[in-house]
Amino acid sequence: MENIFSESAYNDMIERLFLRFPSFQNAGTGAYRPGIANMEFADQLLGRPHRNYKIIHVAGTNGKGSVSSMLASVLAASGLKVGLYTSPHILDFRERSRIVTDRGVRYITKEFIWDFFIKWKDMFDHLDLSLFEISTLMAFEWFSCEGVDAAVIETGLGGRLDSTNVVTPVLTVITNIGLDHCSILGDTLPEIAYEKAGIIKSCVPVVVGESHVETDAVFERKVFYTNITEPRFMGDKDAVMSLLRFADKTEPAMWDRRTDMLEKMDLQGSYQCRNLRTAMAAIEFLAAEFDLSDQVALIDALVHTAARTELHGRWEKMSENPCIICDIGHNEHGLLPNMNKLSEMLASGEIGGLVIVYGIMSDKDFSSVAYLLPEAAEYVFTSAPGTRALSAAALAQRYEEACRCMGRCCSPYEVEQDPVVALRKAVERSRSMTDPLIYVGGSTYVVAEVIRSYKDR
Repeated sequence: MENIFSESAYNDMIERLFLRFPSFQNAGTGAYRPGIANMEFADQLLGRPHRNYKIIHVAGTNGKGSVSSMLASVLAASGLKVGLYTSPHILDFRERSRIVTDRGVRYITKEFIWDFFIKWKDMFDHLDLSLFEISTLMAFEWFSCEGVDAAVIETGLGGRLDSTNVVTPVLTVITNIGLDHCSILGDTLPEIAYEKAGIIKSCVPVVVGESHVETDAVFERKVFYTNITEPRFMGDKDAVMSLLRFADKTEPAMWDRRTDMLEKMDLQGSYQCRNLRTAMAAIEFLAAEFDLSDQVALIDALVHTAARTELHGRWEKMSENPCIICDIGHNEHGLLPNMNKLSEMLASGEIGGLVIVYGIMSDKDFSSVAYLLPEAAEYVFTSAPGTRALSAAALAQRYEEACRCMGRCCSPYEVEQDPVVALRKAVERSRSMTDPLIYVGGSTYVVAEVIRSYKDR
């Protein structure tokens, strides 16, 4: 590969990155690197750039992208220069690393990506790093070079062994625990909670968004045993446990404004109520680190999170006529509120018909979510790009099998491998309906293909 930057050379490099270094989209669990020893070593070679700014570390099964973006928007509205690291990307690889200020959002530059890769490519090869590890290191370095005041860092998968877990934050946020990536993180909620709790550090406050009878004790034990011997606490259990807050067991400041905020928020979806509460509980802790006294600015930042951070795929409306909604919710915990909302809209007459464009990855347990799919909808089953995706035909077969097991008839459906073409077929199906809604989901990568097709118009 040539060492002189050009647009074509950059595009070739990005393509090579995805081919040479495993990404979770294509390789699934093959892209996961158990242990962070190589990441620790690479981070040390770079000089641990994340120590040059304050960090908020965010994990969780669902909602971490929304909560991370809310917190970045709030900090930026307070006059700070804020790094925001999230994954996967929807439209452009560069959107994984963003800088948010009160003047807008900037993505990492192509030139920086190019120079970073050229400088460190031998190290990447030697350590056989994953794409996520490389992009994490690159974000740390770019944020440092740009002189950010703070960075909101979202974990990729899990927490304890996640590439981002080399950081020591000023606040840890764990949004919720659901069954996802079970082959890696465990088959039970406590096992998954244990992995997520692995990002908890000594003397660092922790906000858990959603309490659960099976997982609360996991977080309580982790906070207790991580901190009880710290000199700062002198063995005081109550002082130690004051570090931990379950957002849904408290009423954070400004919570009395939630109804008005949720109506105006550009992040829609019924699940955003929980995410908003988690973010607001986190803000109370962050007030000890940053000046967050302007409530008007904070509320405006939360209401306009999607616009301020350019966040995509969260109940995102792509079209009015017909109404097309895209959402990346993909597991039972994430899909439940979406499917309930769609069923309620049908039952109330808010919409007169529903067509769902749906595709999943081959390693996902479709049987665990099949019961959520509304019987009153029509379907176009599709497939995301990449070798890990389940084919549209195979998904249709799983759907028929699930319907037989549930003792219900299959709703009308058709099969289309290409998500963009699948959406066109959904639009055609909707033409015979009054006030129809088309929902695109099941996989982040299906949603990404559809949103990209709209942005390219």
